[in-house]
Amino acid sequence: MPTQTTEHLEVLVNDPTRLYELLDDAETALRRVAMTQRSAGILVTRHNPGRYTLALSGTVPFGETHERILSYPSADGRTARRSMAAPPVES
Repeated sequence: MPTQTTEHLEVLVNDPTRLYELLDDAETALRRVAMTQRSAGILVTRHNPGRYTLALSGTVPFGETHERILSYPSADGRTARRSMAAPPVES
């Protein structure tokens, strides 16, 4: 019987006090999958302050987690977009 693996997860945050808990849980789940494949690290992407995706990525070395920010709050409080990758996050 084939085994289904999750190679990406989406985290939607309604309560900012739970942000790190939810991201840590998602990263832990993906790390388990990465350990079996041993070929990809984890890329965390912030799409906006309440939406994040985590995915196994061949562009991230195995055993590492990198962060990419696609949006950030602008001076007027609205969300602005950028495509520059942020430096790696140490785990």
